[in-house]
Amino acid sequence: MAETVKTTETPRGNRKQRTGEVISNKMAKTIVVRVERRFPHPRFKKVVTAYKKFYAHDEKSEAKVGDRVRIEETRPLSRTKRWRLMEIVDRGSGVERPAA
Repeated sequence: MAETVKTTETPRGNRKQRTGEVISNKMAKTIVVRVERRFPHPRFKKVVTAYKKFYAHDEKSEAKVGDRVRIEETRPLSRTKRWRLMEIVDRGSGVERPAA
């Protein structure tokens, strides 16, 4: 008997995506992306800007400091890396800003 087996792929959940600025590319195949988040303060209603750093995998080492990039959530690649580079949205000037 010939049975027809239909392979229905289960759809993956929507992976989170973030857009941010590359602040470091000194590691091999890894970039550090600073993502900005703006929200009103719960009590005082003033708009607050919060930043968070994400370590992302950059296979071809194509992102430079100052670039705006889009990163996507992925499986754990190392102890700190859980994101990967999807695309470079905008090229930066290539000049590092002094740490403030």
